[in-house]
Amino acid sequence: MSARLKKWGVHSLFLLGGLAVWQLLSLVYGPEILPGPIYTAQGGYELLQDGTLLQYIGISSYRVLAGWTLGSLIAIPVGLIIGKVGAIRAVAEPFLNFIRFIPPIAFITLFLVWFGIGETSKIALILYATFFIVVLNTLTGVLSVEEDKIRSARSMGASEWQIVLHVIIPSTVPYMFTGIRLAMGTSFMAIIGAEMIASNEGVGYLIWNSRLFFRTDWIFVGLICLGLMGFLTDRGVAWIGRKLLSRYGVVSTTSLRR
Repeated sequence: MSARLKKWGVHSLFLLGGLAVWQLLSLVYGPEILPGPIYTAQGGYELLQDGTLLQYIGISSYRVLAGWTLGSLIAIPVGLIIGKVGAIRAVAEPFLNFIRFIPPIAFITLFLVWFGIGETSKIALILYATFFIVVLNTLTGVLSVEEDKIRSARSMGASEWQIVLHVIIPSTVPYMFTGIRLAMGTSFMAIIGAEMIASNEGVGYLIWNSRLFFRTDWIFVGLICLGLMGFLTDRGVAWIGRKLLSRYGVVSTTSLRR
């Protein structure tokens, strides 16, 4: 209990120190250029009062979760197939290693042309941002399965489907989970770019549109909201992984610190 209190005390000191430095820099440069924590809190309260902030957070969260979930559900079986079937891997792997270097934001214009300016284009962009990260991590997991395990299963009469179900998938779960967590960060980057360019709602739109009114406090509110959204989502995913997937060797960073 004392160790936990000590940890929270250290975190609190760092937080208070950061806020103090932030406030001092705001006094030096002025609130119009660098709004301090008090000025930013006032801007956040203003956005909360008219309901704008919660609405934008909800919209951005929905877009991220929808695209990230769809991308992960599609990517995992694709990664398993590519990793298991050598002929498919020989064709698909060069393509994957080529297209994964094209950032999602580069596709915004094309996705707007293909899917329109509605929700479909934004969810599709996040799906793209998620897909290749999860596929490559799943593929890496399949290729890292020890050959001795597969041979042992075959020697006991297991079919190829049983090998996939009882040997390859359990061994690959930690890689899948890592890919899913990494893809969450990329999903937030993708949706903010999309909302800045082609949206009239969302946290990205709030940040981008605030420049027109020179409301740097609203920009900071949007940045803080993004950080909190990502932090809480990642912690939620880590908690689920720790509770449901620990038997497969999934260990979250939060459990490592205990």
